[in-house]
Amino acid sequence: MAPPLYPEYPPELSSNEQQYLLSNLKDWSIAHGLAVRPAPSFVSQQQDPSGVLATTAPVTLFPSPFPRTCFEEGLAIQKAYNELYSAIARDEQWLQSIVEELIGIDDFVAKLWQTHLAVKREGYVQDLSLGLFRSDYMVHSDPLNSRTPLVLKQVEFNTIASSFGGLSSQVSTLHNYLLAIDAYPSSASTIINADALRQSKSASLLAEGLAAAHIAYGASQSGRPLCVLFVVQEPERNIFDQRHLEYALHAASGVRSFRLPFHRTLKDTQLDSNRTLIYIPPNSPSSAYEVTTVYFRAGYSPDDYPREEEWTARLRLERSRAIKCPSILTHLAGCKKIQQVLATPHSPHLERFLPDEGVASRVLATFAPIYPLDQSDAGLEAKKLATDPNSAIRYVLKPQREGGGNNIYRQSIPTFLEALPETHWPAYILMEMIEPPPLRNVILRNGEVQKGGVIGELGVYGVCLWRNGSSKGDVGEILQNREAGYLLRTKGDKSEEGGVAAGFGAVDSCLLVDV
Repeated sequence: MAPPLYPEYPPELSSNEQQYLLSNLKDWSIAHGLAVRPAPSFVSQQQDPSGVLATTAPVTLFPSPFPRTCFEEGLAIQKAYNELYSAIARDEQWLQSIVEELIGIDDFVAKLWQTHLAVKREGYVQDLSLGLFRSDYMVHSDPLNSRTPLVLKQVEFNTIASSFGGLSSQVSTLHNYLLAIDAYPSSASTIINADALRQSKSASLLAEGLAAAHIAYGASQSGRPLCVLFVVQEPERNIFDQRHLEYALHAASGVRSFRLPFHRTLKDTQLDSNRTLIYIPPNSPSSAYEVTTVYFRAGYSPDDYPREEEWTARLRLERSRAIKCPSILTHLAGCKKIQQVLATPHSPHLERFLPDEGVASRVLATFAPIYPLDQSDAGLEAKKLATDPNSAIRYVLKPQREGGGNNIYRQSIPTFLEALPETHWPAYILMEMIEPPPLRNVILRNGEVQKGGVIGELGVYGVCLWRNGSSKGDVGEILQNREAGYLLRTKGDKSEEGGVAAGFGAVDSCLLVDV
């Protein structure tokens, strides 16, 4: 195990110091929208029947130390990752060869692919696609050699509903504010200082991506005013994170946006004869807007499709002239199987999409070993690793799903596979666990202060707008490609999951250190 980045971090606080820090943190958070709707376990529906209450988002009291070289590398290679996943989404033939391995064993992936085929038969009417991506990493320390440099290893790549871009901007501002008002003890000034804190501008940069798609859509086809549509879950605890993007989009570009609960899609939208997507606000049914961009913050999980109506709604949105963020092919590109195919040792696929050898090698360096659970040589090796309790403790088993709460870890893997028909094993990938250096921090969650060992996960956002190819000889082109800020999620080191909304982690910011 690697030594701690800072053995005596975070600084100890007296009771008066902690009270001062907490009171300022809680008030600043609510005043600036660093908030979530309370969980039912914290505030019951009976206590808040109108759903008007909010509480401070789970947040760290202190910024967490993060190796400067790892942080800078994560930001530097985001454009390469944007290019990689844009290229995958534009290569339908290659994507099909991977997805078809899952269709017979993963109903959700099968339905997404069927939706794509239905639109393809009719013909796509929009050749632009937008990606608001997030690439998630952890710092890896070689457990067998503490002298090996710390490196960045990718956990996953998110192509749909990449959340917390709004809150990540707020928490980095919060930590800077707490530093400015001397909420941190002077004894920590050599560690916590303005030069080491890194501000995230993810909310404004992601909003710029939505604005770019809105502009690229062009003039109204119907003569109606234009808008961006946020397709959302309802109820949504993480609503303020999304609101920050809405407000930033309007403040910077004057773009009108609306929130559409996914289950109301068929009620509140329609397609005209040109497949232009029209939105009719329920609060103003005499008004109608032409939708330029559909931004999915729902639809990434099978839970979002309880009825056939939701699949009909997804088909309507995909058939439309609106730019999708993401398109259904981009959504499928985010399957864990794609990550596995790229990251399996000696895989030849990466160079197909990143022909620049130098760029490809930097991306490859962030891959942790990932294996299929199929009949290939790598798959047979993975099955031995996953079913042996002695080796399984070094791995995590992942399905083709976004969001927290889906993974199976370490010693639980053999038992889980034993109960699963082996024909369904290929729906999962086996990934070597990333071993981060020990850290400590303090988390405020639901009013409770929790102090102890933590693990940090860095998410780097990216914006990519591209034109899809119209024929086999036309591979399309990238129109915009940039890094768009960062998120740091921190969880207790006894938790294997990192999703803040799922109740396991806290939003955090980076305190850069030279290791």
